Amino acid sequence: MKTKYTKGEARKRISFLRDEIEKHNRLYYINNEPEISDFEYDLLMQELEALESRYPELASDSSPTAKVGSDIQEGIKAPLLKEFSQSTHKSPMLSLSNTYDKDSLYAFNERVEKAVGTSVEYVCELKIDGSAISLTYEDLKFVKAVTRGDGAVGDNVTENIKAIGCVPSKIPADSKLKTFDIRGEIYMPWDQFDKLNKVRETEEEQLFSNPRNAAAGSLKLLNSNDVRNRGLKILLYNIAEDRFTFKTHYESLKWAESMGFPISSHIKVCSDIAEIFEYIDYWDKKRKGLNFPTDGVVIKVNSIEYQKLLGATSKFPRWATAYKFKAEQAVTKLLSIDYQVGRTGAVTPVANLEPVQLSGSIIKRASLHNSDQMQILDIHLGDYVIIEKGGEIIPKIVGVELNRREPGLEIPKFPERCPDCGTFLYKEPEESKHYCTNSTGCPTQIKGRLLHFVSRKAMDILAGEATIEQMFELGFVKNPSDFYNLNDEQLLEMEGWKERSVKRFKESIGKSLSRPFNQVLYALGIRHVGETTAKKIAFHFKEIEKLANATKEELLEVEDIGEIVADSIISFFNDKKNRDNIEELINAGVNFKLKSLESVKSDKLKGDTIVVSGIFSIPRDLLIDLIEKHSGKVSASISKSTSFIIAGENMGPSKIEKAKTLSIPVISEDDFFKIINN
Repeated sequence: MKTKYTKGEARKRISFLRDEIEKHNRLYYINNEPEISDFEYDLLMQELEALESRYPELASDSSPTAKVGSDIQEGIKAPLLKEFSQSTHKSPMLSLSNTYDKDSLYAFNERVEKAVGTSVEYVCELKIDGSAISLTYEDLKFVKAVTRGDGAVGDNVTENIKAIGCVPSKIPADSKLKTFDIRGEIYMPWDQFDKLNKVRETEEEQLFSNPRNAAAGSLKLLNSNDVRNRGLKILLYNIAEDRFTFKTHYESLKWAESMGFPISSHIKVCSDIAEIFEYIDYWDKKRKGLNFPTDGVVIKVNSIEYQKLLGATSKFPRWATAYKFKAEQAVTKLLSIDYQVGRTGAVTPVANLEPVQLSGSIIKRASLHNSDQMQILDIHLGDYVIIEKGGEIIPKIVGVELNRREPGLEIPKFPERCPDCGTFLYKEPEESKHYCTNSTGCPTQIKGRLLHFVSRKAMDILAGEATIEQMFELGFVKNPSDFYNLNDEQLLEMEGWKERSVKRFKESIGKSLSRPFNQVLYALGIRHVGETTAKKIAFHFKEIEKLANATKEELLEVEDIGEIVADSIISFFNDKKNRDNIEELINAGVNFKLKSLESVKSDKLKGDTIVVSGIFSIPRDLLIDLIEKHSGKVSASISKSTSFIIAGENMGPSKIEKAKTLSIPVISEDDFFKIINN
């Protein structure tokens, strides 16, 4: 990692790190498909923090260092589609600062004692690797459950928590507290995780990479009955209230336990830093025998008075921190390297290893990321390498035992041509990956795109990797449109397929015709166009023909689309094979237009001229579409004729001032939905 930068270089590096961290935040919190370990993520964050500290003029309130990672899926509110509505937390749900070394805990203790002026008592708790949740009780009754979201606003998952059935619906009448929020973690036990993945494997569905992803994904299922069958559990660890009902954090937890709330049995009050280290060392060894995922220890100041005194930053409480257990490592021999081609053409080196046990499983392969990482590691064939399985994700090589390197070992050379189709590989100067550009002729890319097309978040067609492999090898499917031309005789030729398999497959094909435009667009597999981007593009252009013929300037008008994404979309539609395939999909009945989201139109906004300003929970184009559906008119500027302004986050101060001067009402997004849904 470079340590000295000019200001211009620092600005570029900060921009890169922010984009990279935001990408991994989306993968972790929203997609539940993390690509890197917690440790690797923390290294990126630490580098960004260091650069922003060194160059304070480049710091920003919107930087990942200043805000909580969000699990809110950008999209549609509940009044429009069957998705989760959002709810505001009474007090922010903050993240925790964390460390991997004990020296930082000494420093944390010194800061705390200096701030309060005396030695303090701490409470140690195991850090559950799950999905944060806040439960609201009013007049002794459970009324609401909300995910962490962005710390201020989260998804309302009340019905799903009720389906889990792990918290009391009401508490005793003699309770000290009658209205309060209690917070904790939804998690999936290891045995339930293994059971779920076995079922998914049988049904040829993508496996969850770890229990945290499984828990977070299960919590966001739209059908509460599906959630009920996932075996989720909850542990609660904090009561959020402004009053001093309890003197200590430990006292509040024991009270919660007496009221019937699930509280960890592994909590310990520690009188000093030495006892904290004893707790950490004990559980670093014993955690492997637990039936739930834990990745560290949370250390909290026990005194509620001191907690209030210490306060919080915009992101972390100053009275708590987390010590993260180091990812388990093992040393083994590198035998060879395969180069795998993904559906986007990215070529990833994968190491073949002498089998070694790590985190309860036998590891034979590990990722090497890309050619840059291979050079950084200075890896040689036959080296003894250090592998790590942080967060129970795919193992990765993180180092080489140089003292065990034998003389004369071969340095692996990254291939110049695609290992599958022989096409010369291409590498963007600013990117770390090599790509095969033969997107429509490379067999591995074709199969990868077919698998992406049928995936649950895309067209949701009943076909897993083994099925796609068979169909491709038999010559039945080469393009996504071929799925819609398969007949019963072809399907019955496939190994293991009988009438019931054919019927289920054909039913899923029929259902896929009603998938909304944004999911169809995502299913096409355009490079750099994920779920959220596909949704924004769909709402902006509303039909495939307008998108296919859009200029770069028109594409850049879409929220969050930059030049790289715009160029990728143009390149996709410039390929005649892609256009031909879309035409065939249209002929098969696949939906390539944005259908009306509300069947009922009204004149509730007739005669109103409305200005939309700021950032909203739904795409701006959809908000404008709703205004027009209810007979309103949208204006880009504020004037005397403006009826009212719908204000989102970060509305410009000049617009706020002009609205005040002209006495124009300013309403929130929620107020707007109340108007059109009243």
